[in-house]
Amino acid sequence: MQGTVDGFSYGVVTPLVAYLMACLGGALGLRCTTRAMLVAQSWRPAWLALGSAAIGSGIWTMHFVAMMGFSVKETPVHYDRAITFASLGLAVLMVGAGIFIVGYRGATGTALFTGGTITGLGIASMHYLGMAGLRLNGTLRYNTLTVGASVAIGVVAATSALWAAGRVRGFLWSVGASLVMGLAVSGMHYTGMAAMTVHLHRTGGTLPGDSPASLLAPMLVGPLAFLCLAAAVVVFDPMMVLGRPDRLPAEHKPGVPADEVTHHPSRRPLPRAGRRPSHQRARTPQNH
Repeated sequence: MQGTVDGFSYGVVTPLVAYLMACLGGALGLRCTTRAMLVAQSWRPAWLALGSAAIGSGIWTMHFVAMMGFSVKETPVHYDRAITFASLGLAVLMVGAGIFIVGYRGATGTALFTGGTITGLGIASMHYLGMAGLRLNGTLRYNTLTVGASVAIGVVAATSALWAAGRVRGFLWSVGASLVMGLAVSGMHYTGMAAMTVHLHRTGGTLPGDSPASLLAPMLVGPLAFLCLAAAVVVFDPMMVLGRPDRLPAEHKPGVPADEVTHHPSRRPLPRAGRRPSHQRARTPQNH
């Protein structure tokens, strides 16, 4: 028998809050990635690591805030604590791998495609690993085509966000990029949920794991606190306190478009008007 799935038990509250969490994590992560591309080499790993943790925590928080509104009418839903924690670690690690690639290789070409793909797969892997932590009197089944669509949405969203981190510099453009990223991550989540059906078991039993209220609510406190801390770090830039590091020349910054580089060391400087080149003066016969 197929179960009756409801992903909006609290109406629009959980989707809206989940979307805001995805936007917050995306905004902080993109800001940190942009800073990493503009600061000296010694500061770059710290900014990239902070951006990875911010995006990973944001998408994980978005997922489980949305899951607070998930229910199956015929059976209670519990969660496995270990798998739920593992999904957070997986999100941070895979998002971090993609961000470090773009942070050191630039937001163009192969590096952008590779970093965006890894980051998008990290978002999708976090979602489906988190869903594997569900414990209910039934079996979860997925539509392969819809799952593929959700993964594609995650990859496109991640690639677009990393491209924006390397190219967008204005504050309003950064806000717009984070809103688009939040929409894409939320779209990936609900597309993945649409791919799922629950087939109930004939006999019920005691479910292992913790209930959503006892597990998810306390677990969300940690990532939310981290996002607030990351926001404080971004707003009150530690470089303002510890000293501004040396900036890299424009032509050596990853992610800077080639047409913005104006210095061409291969070209010789033009001679000044009214002066002959030194080799021509050397050939001028001397007056005796």
